[in-house]
Amino acid sequence: MSLRKSAAFAAFLVAVGLATTGLTIAAADAKTVRWARSGDALTLDPHAQNEGPTHALNHHFYEPLVLRDPEGNLVAGLAASWKVTADPSVWEFKLRPNVVFHNGNPLTADDVVFSLDRARQPTSDMKGLLTSVASVAKVDDLTVHIKTNEPNPLLPNNLTNMFIMNKRWSEANNVQKPQDFKNKEENFAVRNANGTGPFVLVSREPDVKTVMKRNDKYWGRGEVPLEITEIIYTPIKSDATRVAALLSGEVDFVQDVPVQDIERLKSTQNLRVNLGPENRTIFFGMNVGAADLKSDNVEGKNPFADKRLRQAMNMVINRQAIQRVAMRGQSVPTGVLMPPFVNGWTKELDAPPAADMAKAKALMAEAGYQNGFSVALNCPNDRYVNDEAICQAAAGMFGQIGIKANLVSQSKSLHFPLIQKTPPETDFYLLGWGVPTFDSEYIFSFLYHTRSGKFGSWNATGYSNPDMDKLIESLSGETDTAKRNAMIAKIWAQLQSDVIYLPIHHQVLAFAMKNNIDVPVDPENQPKLKYVAFKK
Repeated sequence: MSLRKSAAFAAFLVAVGLATTGLTIAAADAKTVRWARSGDALTLDPHAQNEGPTHALNHHFYEPLVLRDPEGNLVAGLAASWKVTADPSVWEFKLRPNVVFHNGNPLTADDVVFSLDRARQPTSDMKGLLTSVASVAKVDDLTVHIKTNEPNPLLPNNLTNMFIMNKRWSEANNVQKPQDFKNKEENFAVRNANGTGPFVLVSREPDVKTVMKRNDKYWGRGEVPLEITEIIYTPIKSDATRVAALLSGEVDFVQDVPVQDIERLKSTQNLRVNLGPENRTIFFGMNVGAADLKSDNVEGKNPFADKRLRQAMNMVINRQAIQRVAMRGQSVPTGVLMPPFVNGWTKELDAPPAADMAKAKALMAEAGYQNGFSVALNCPNDRYVNDEAICQAAAGMFGQIGIKANLVSQSKSLHFPLIQKTPPETDFYLLGWGVPTFDSEYIFSFLYHTRSGKFGSWNATGYSNPDMDKLIESLSGETDTAKRNAMIAKIWAQLQSDVIYLPIHHQVLAFAMKNNIDVPVDPENQPKLKYVAFKK
């Protein structure tokens, strides 16, 4: 190992605390999996943040009524079955019997009613998935009715990350309402967990290490392998250090594999790399609604409010160059905020606009910005595959038409609140969006609908179109599939014309691991390690 790698390893050991915990460094226990990725979960409060890595970790402690398996199929979770009742606006969920929380309390309908009502509270980032819900009611100890404002055929799709908490535990620890994450609130559920999931929390050090052990009372033992007895989850921000940790045997499984290291890892003895598409699109958002931007050098008006300028920016992005250089081929260029997994996707919408520098410059001049302007570009550096490199590449492309994007790169824990606060504290930003419902309505509700108490919680653009809002809201109650799909197509046609976001690409995932385990690429980038069996 080179001196530089040795130094990186020393920093790694100090950062994750392995040097002082008494854990064996050289060889992992046969049933222990050391899991690393670039960033940590934002919180353990299961309703505070609708964010991929947060859900990925929480899936090991908590469970929803229904969930997606590693292939993306909708399967039973805590609900053994579900159906629409004689009243088409009421869904009935039958709970599994004899399920217990980690503290021994039995799962009942009271816990489900409490959890779904909790997830609808103002501080919850999950409330946007429950906008169609009118009420949640207990029928008996193992039966719950969810009544929607009108028939909602997609309600189960909205519940795959809607975790069920224990009402008694929550009341005892004063966590009846979700953490207010964007205002940096703390509560007991932020660092503690009591779910029904396959693993029990042992210790939690945010941004350092989370240790969990197998739940030997898990209801699903026998239905899934559940061979892992201990998971040590470690965020390692540095790409080089994360890869070096896998190569040396310090960790067993790595997400967020740097694209430049994929081929090297694939050719390394005793390692495997699994590749696959993610149900996620990466894009830029712009504040189109403000009268004036805070971070630009144009006084008294907002350049992003001019559609011609947004069209110019969309044309100047060379997505193929980003794919080739920044992503080393590990991305799929796109022209829409919707991956092929999603209902509403078409090949025509997905086609990225051709890079056209001459036309982009002409549009800039028409809009009155032939001399360009400067603006801050906010970018995370520990959330998406090569996120900072994408921003750097795009900034250079915007510069070719006179837009100086001043890059502000920081951790996702600082980046996301800029987008979520009301009013938002960013004018121009990178974001990625996954679609757990596999339906366009999820994208419309969170990213395009006017920001309100229920809708648009991630719409930091200021875009507001009352006609679109009405159409978006009507989607959840439309049961005629052909009519609903026509409505989705109509909405996309308008939104694409408005050019509110600048799509870059659909993300491609790489999971790297020791040969004795095989973690399939999950389309939601949420590896559920209860499904993992050790290789014989």
